[in-house]
Amino acid sequence: MSNENKTIHEFDFQLICDYFSNMERQGPGSPEATLKALSFVDSLTDHSLIADIGCGTGGQTLVLARHAPGQITGLDLFPGFIEIFNRHARQSGLQDRVKGIVGSMDNLPFERKSLDLIWSEGAIYNIGFERGLKEWREYLKPGGYIVVSESSWFTDERPAEIHKFWVDAYPEIDTIPNQVAKIHRAGYLPIATFILPESCWTEHYFAPKIAARRIFLDKYAGNKTAEEFAALQAMEEELYTKYKEYYGYTFFIAKKAGR
Repeated sequence: MSNENKTIHEFDFQLICDYFSNMERQGPGSPEATLKALSFVDSLTDHSLIADIGCGTGGQTLVLARHAPGQITGLDLFPGFIEIFNRHARQSGLQDRVKGIVGSMDNLPFERKSLDLIWSEGAIYNIGFERGLKEWREYLKPGGYIVVSESSWFTDERPAEIHKFWVDAYPEIDTIPNQVAKIHRAGYLPIATFILPESCWTEHYFAPKIAARRIFLDKYAGNKTAEEFAALQAMEEELYTKYKEYYGYTFFIAKKAGR
């Protein structure tokens, strides 16, 4: 199987974890973008319950914790990420308010209608945008917020190469107006939407990724599967450079409507 047809989900969990554990963020984003999204969320208190779903090693979670009150639980499928997450929380002196747990986003370990805020940066695609919106809504209190960043098309038409890459990797990618309509249909009031700036990809994702790739390839020298995985990651960078006017990540902020 060539890199052209292979997606990240076809690789071993341990390889994925080893590669991305050397990065503060496991997807495009920045502290500034996280705080901009947080600025649209009202009414959080010291008693608020917040869940960061697909938290990775917790780069964005710690930004949230420094600027928002409440108790934050980070959830991720990779035990290695959660180990790093909890270590960083302790090192930041936030362990009393921030805790990472291993779990699956398609079976959340929270009480129904218990959360004031669900956060998920670049991770809802693992369960699917529409499914995540619908299922996670049940865990929010009435008037609770959901904040997610998700891959989006910026145009209705795009070159065949980038269209095929994304449709093979994530068929649910859609245009921003269609995504906002899906949020509304899932039972939310859309509050705000903004596109992540290019620096969220280049400075905060791809630059650290280059360093992580060197560490990864040194560790797995001669391992053909690891080399294939690293090549797939490099291809993602090349495609973004070539086609960034056609797609990117968008932050969506919405409030649970009704009960």
